Amino acid sequence: MARIDETRPFIPVGIAVLTVSDTRTPETDRSGDTLVARIAEAGHRLAARAIVTDDVAAIRATVEAWTRDEAIDVVITTGGTGFTGRDVTPEALEPIFEKRMDGFSEVFHRISYDKIGTSTIQSRATGGVANATFIFVLPGSPGACKDAWDGILKAQLDYRHMPCNFVEIMPRLDEHLRRTAG
Repeated sequence: MARIDETRPFIPVGIAVLTVSDTRTPETDRSGDTLVARIAEAGHRLAARAIVTDDVAAIRATVEAWTRDEAIDVVITTGGTGFTGRDVTPEALEPIFEKRMDGFSEVFHRISYDKIGTSTIQSRATGGVANATFIFVLPGSPGACKDAWDGILKAQLDYRHMPCNFVEIMPRLDEHLRRTAG
């Protein structure tokens, strides 16, 4: 069963938050604020924060640059996961995933279903890994950000979480690159 192993140290990770929106500003970005508050409360480092418009090239460029920044271990985006014409965050980011994380979407939808019922199908939340960086693509509502953080990310980004967590495998995310380079 899941538990916290108090004999293990807490290891803070660097997390970047990207809000994808044509209308949000730093003053009105409640979803980004929700994530930033939870990141700080958990003891992690906010490594970067930005807002970009619903534009595939802008979203991808920002996230790709962040995946090359050694201070950033995790990127969390919020917004652009619906079905309208402007919702393009999954299209921008899934092509850069070296590995998809199907389980993230499945667990997110399970948690969301318990709160909003079948409306959860209107989100294309996704996750993956690129350049040894975890990327999580969340809907743009504060509630969805709370659900994803509280129900999944808080535990998986805690090295003490057992039986396993993302932090303990971070040093091995790029082992395929090191193996072929040698």
